[in-house]
Amino acid sequence: MSELIQSISLTEFRKLKPHELKLLKSCEVTFNGEYLFTFINAQTDYIKVQSEYMAEMSNTIGGKSLEEVTEVVDAQ
Repeated sequence: MSELIQSISLTEFRKLKPHELKLLKSCEVTFNGEYLFTFINAQTDYIKVQSEYMAEMSNTIGGKSLEEVTEVVDAQ
């Protein structure tokens, strides 16, 4: 886990309302101490574009669409 940004639990993250998320600094979100994702609160257009670029790169390596993920859940 990063030492450069704070880490919060998924439980804490889920309690936040949209207006609170807009105020939150970027952070790592964890569940049971395991890294889930990095929440990026882009404060500039440049950071937003760079975040989108990095997300696109990550998506070429793996992951599933929302439809694929919910299909798996529905099938169980």
